Amino acid sequence: MTTKLETDLKNIYSKQRKRNIACALFFIIIIAILAVLMMTIGNTNYSLSEVIKVLLSDETKGAAYTIKSLRLPKLIVGGLAGFSFGLAGYTFQNLLRNPLASPDIIGVTAGSSAAAVFCILILGISGAVASIFSVVAGLLVTGLILLLSGKGNAFSSRMILIGIGFQAVLNALISWMLLVGSEYDVGTALRWLRGSLNPVQMSDVPAITIMTVLAGGALLFCNKELRIMQLGDEYATTLGASINIIRICCLICALLLSSVATAATGPIASVAFLSGPIATKLTRNGSIAMLTSGFVGVILVYASELIGKNLFETSYPVGVVTGLLGAPYLLLLLLNINKKGEKI
Repeated sequence: MTTKLETDLKNIYSKQRKRNIACALFFIIIIAILAVLMMTIGNTNYSLSEVIKVLLSDETKGAAYTIKSLRLPKLIVGGLAGFSFGLAGYTFQNLLRNPLASPDIIGVTAGSSAAAVFCILILGISGAVASIFSVVAGLLVTGLILLLSGKGNAFSSRMILIGIGFQAVLNALISWMLLVGSEYDVGTALRWLRGSLNPVQMSDVPAITIMTVLAGGALLFCNKELRIMQLGDEYATTLGASINIIRICCLICALLLSSVATAATGPIASVAFLSGPIATKLTRNGSIAMLTSGFVGVILVYASELIGKNLFETSYPVGVVTGLLGAPYLLLLLLNINKKGEKI
């Protein structure tokens, strides 16, 4: 009996491992294809050989400017932002055990956005200073939401509802600043608020790269403990997980990822919200669900950028396309919660 049970468990583990590897390879291939399209397709199309030749050369004019100064920063920053949003969304949803617990729904990105708009419209500053303000504001808003959420069994629901309330207030504040701010800077603020890769430059790469490597690496390192915590705090404690330390570390890392990504690209809607559920569905909540959530985030950003720039006569920012993808899913999720009679 024991032998048969062991054999069955080994078979299940083997199938899950093969599925994880297949999913990871599938996502990597899709990302590679989209990356090639990002570098070759646009107002002017280039062959892959031309792109490689330009990247390896020292040229700075013509095609070299388009590829090196415009498309390459979009590729790098967009990919890192998508990966960061994906990891952050998965972490929030699993820490709070709620599919609505995403940075762009519970007010984290709204805090970063309000700070950035304040810098652009009221203080008249942008660039690195605005990015720092954006990151700090995202952390402060989340800290305030956590403080007001208190403790207890309903912590997750309270945090989400308080976060939604904060988001409404901050969005109203943003609207007010757009009305009273300098008309010369309103266009810049609006472009940033829509979530766009157009303003990004190579100078944005180091900060988001460092944060993605450090905070993202820390989250992936804690992935095993985070999965154990999904069983419940009592089970996690019994299995030896230091739940309070892990929860705080994961929360801080997820906040840093979402805040820095928002500072770099603006609040790209729904990427954090969608990435976790898609990855979990495909991997069946396997051990690489967190990693594949990051991959899904990259795919969503790349695909939406390509669609927004090439599929329509008018060019649309990446955040507009991802927002259109996320809205139907949010409605379906709320209807499903209501149908089951569950609490938010």
